Amino acid sequence: MPSPAARPAFLFLNVLVVATCGLVYELLAGAVASYILGDSVTQFSLVIGLYLSAMGVGAFLSRFVERPSARFIEVELIVAFVGGISAPVLFAAFATTAAFSVLLYGIVVMVGMFVGLELPLLMRILEGRLEFKEVVSRVLTFDYVGALAASLLFPLLLVPALGLVRTSLVTGIANAGVGIWGSYLLAQELTPRERRRARALGWGLIVFLALGVTQAGRLTSWSEEILYDDPVIFAKSSRYQRIVVTHKHGGFQLFLDGNLQFSSLDEYRYHEALVHPAIATLPRPPRSVLILGGGDGLAVRELLKHPSVAEVTLVDLDPAMTALGRDFPLLVSLNGGSLRDPRVHVRNEDAFVFLRENQRRFDLVIVDFPDPNNFHLGKLYTRYFYRLLSRALGEDGVAAVQSTSPLLSRRSFWCIVETMRAAELQVRPYQIQLPSFSQWGFVLAKNAPFAEPTTLPRVPLRFLSDDGMPSLFRFSPDIAEVPSEVNRFDNQVLVRTYEAEWRALGK
Repeated sequence: MPSPAARPAFLFLNVLVVATCGLVYELLAGAVASYILGDSVTQFSLVIGLYLSAMGVGAFLSRFVERPSARFIEVELIVAFVGGISAPVLFAAFATTAAFSVLLYGIVVMVGMFVGLELPLLMRILEGRLEFKEVVSRVLTFDYVGALAASLLFPLLLVPALGLVRTSLVTGIANAGVGIWGSYLLAQELTPRERRRARALGWGLIVFLALGVTQAGRLTSWSEEILYDDPVIFAKSSRYQRIVVTHKHGGFQLFLDGNLQFSSLDEYRYHEALVHPAIATLPRPPRSVLILGGGDGLAVRELLKHPSVAEVTLVDLDPAMTALGRDFPLLVSLNGGSLRDPRVHVRNEDAFVFLRENQRRFDLVIVDFPDPNNFHLGKLYTRYFYRLLSRALGEDGVAAVQSTSPLLSRRSFWCIVETMRAAELQVRPYQIQLPSFSQWGFVLAKNAPFAEPTTLPRVPLRFLSDDGMPSLFRFSPDIAEVPSEVNRFDNQVLVRTYEAEWRALGK
């Protein structure tokens, strides 16, 4: 046990751990909410607002608390329990009850209130040991450093290595450890009974939460079986996203963060439409191709049908996604082993940064990003991004951009088209019927005016045909163009529009 003179320094370390754990719980709640409910901007905004407000309530209530040393340890153990079980309880609640939102925000408020109690209690404990200005300065310094630690550890280490459920449980163990540690640091301010009770409860919590860690995989699998309509056959949390593959009779489906990316039953329609009309627009067969996104290798499969293609550069942020496309047997069978082809060069980096630093020009650029459902993805649909895209196009080069559904998110689709026009690209929007997603839209783009393609390259195709080409570029009245704003960095109007449209659909 540290000497009385050293106790303030150790208590400041407690502040660091407390602040780190508190913010991790907040980030967990936001991540679980956006994963299950979607609408990530709204969910994180609500979680952060409620959490900070609840901290204010807790700080106010601290004035009524007597014997701060004993109460601080009790608060730590309560936070360890509630925060530690938060993610497992929320996943289980989504699978079994309709009151998920009530439980979610209730946990956020409860954790926020108790975390808000902690700092005032610690400051009162330190009162008399140091000058008041030193207490305030150091407590707040360690509090902010803890927030920084949590903001770095959560996305870079905890979630990729442990997943959301284990992160919750492990953070609870750390909180319980602080409670036990405090029972030694503050032993002189506690009665023998309080010391024994705190240590017994703390160790009991650690054992309980550790058992939860050992069962986290089962809980996650069970909750995902409920979340998805079909059995989960693969699941992995990467640094960037949750990757899930489900299986049903006759095919399989890929989900990223709960959003369907493709079904093996009809993905060929999407990928033929993404690749071949663009090639049909070129005056000569393509040799150099850039793919942004598309780590599943399915667009690459379509490209490699063309013998003229000598080099494909695939830029996908997530190495876990490209590893799945290269190694997962079902996907390798579907993409024809395209990511193992020596002509394909995979680069795991941010497509935005790649384009900004790129000096090459390509005959063809395929843009196959997920829909713009958050600000990180929204930057890949901005005017500035499309200006970078136009710079990467060689003479007579063409780009094909997946552009969400003109039926389900009509304003979003035409916002993308208008944004590309604002980047001084010449565009030709088109659409197809895709059973897994309803109607789906794309945009062809060049740096000079061009005509709609009318004939397709002579490669094996299951969906597209010369006879059907004109219909791709015709839009019925219910999906026809509507006035749209330009998506820029400083407004991110596309993300807000997209979320509003999908929220209106109840998705």
